[in-house]
Amino acid sequence: MASSSVGMVCLLLVSWMVVPSLAKVYTVGDTPGWTTGVDYSTWTKDKTFKVGDSLVFNYPTSHTVDEVSSSDYSTCTVGNAITTDNSGATTVALKTAGTHYFICGVVGHCANGMKLSVKVESGSSAAPSKSPSSSSSSSPASTDKPSTSTPSTTTTTTKAPDSSSSWSVSPFMAVVTTCLALLVLVIS
Repeated sequence: MASSSVGMVCLLLVSWMVVPSLAKVYTVGDTPGWTTGVDYSTWTKDKTFKVGDSLVFNYPTSHTVDEVSSSDYSTCTVGNAITTDNSGATTVALKTAGTHYFICGVVGHCANGMKLSVKVESGSSAAPSKSPSSSSSSSPASTDKPSTSTPSTTTTTTKAPDSSSSWSVSPFMAVVTTCLALLVLVIS
């Protein structure tokens, strides 16, 4: 009976370590960050964004991160942002599925390529999909009409990690915890 309890505790401990690691943190633009001269459509090409993931924008404070509508994204219209930040380190939590649009609100920067369109899929980011989603869901950020609902993303200012796709929990710690849990199972 005691070994069943220890086994359950070990299973819960392993689950606790693995579940938070499913969300990914993406540093927009990788090393160059959020700046002019980066092709953000190429940057997103091999990435699958899921609800729960985060985008980290690192940039000089001469730029901004503005979440905008599809229309404002297409025309590089500044001044109608859903959310905006100019702190130099902006983290955007992707809370809803659909396409989210970001531009630099400094006049001329969007037209020079400082714009990012991110298609966010529902579900966990643990199993990346190579095929496009056929989902037709949309978020308030992907419509051209003004919305009175709560924005679909949360913007916070943080010091960002340097990698493009870092785990929330260290994979090393997850492996160590799993090994310890298996050892306790074998011993009991």
